[in-house]
Amino acid sequence: MTVKIAIAQIQLQAGQRVVLDRIGWQEFEDILEDLGEHRHSHVAYYKGVLEFRMPLPEHERYKMLVSHLLVVLLNELGLEWESLGSTTFKNRRMQAGIEPDDCFYIQNYQAVTGIKRINLDVDPVPDLAIEVDLTSQTQVSAYEALGVAEIWRIRNDRLEINLLQDGKYVSSTSSKVFPLLPIIEGISLFLGRSGELPMSALCREFRAWCCEKGIKQ
Repeated sequence: MTVKIAIAQIQLQAGQRVVLDRIGWQEFEDILEDLGEHRHSHVAYYKGVLEFRMPLPEHERYKMLVSHLLVVLLNELGLEWESLGSTTFKNRRMQAGIEPDDCFYIQNYQAVTGIKRINLDVDPVPDLAIEVDLTSQTQVSAYEALGVAEIWRIRNDRLEINLLQDGKYVSSTSSKVFPLLPIIEGISLFLGRSGELPMSALCREFRAWCCEKGIKQ
């Protein structure tokens, strides 16, 4: 006898993850609908493999800190931007779906300004995604299939930049969005100090660091 349970019945604790195999695309769509939009777990899907992960408070703080630092940087440079947070990005043709910790449209900000729903058949993917690898590794296969050009991954209090080249991610010492700026140095410096100061103070000091480095409009 086969016993079936609703996905919504699975209760994950902070820091836990669950991986399900042989999940068809329509099943994936049905699961998303069943879970609804008001949930805390993140999902990743690639060719039949579905992963759920529940972030820790530490994970969320790192995510928010890096997002805030990025916003400081963008504003100091006078660049327009849009963030769609942990929106579900999915493409049936690619059999891939991902919910980033955060994501930003910078070159393509105009395409999503005011947008209500994302359809990757016509809308662009984010220019940059942020992922915190604290209790599990980022599902890069889904990102590669969707074609997100740049991922900022936070590991061991440091920033790692992955750029998409020929369909695969490679580690890079510089950002595609900010090719001439010491991004890894700056973000990693303030990640390392994240246990000493509140986020507000870190953002103020990062703005001062940007000025010291000549990063401004």
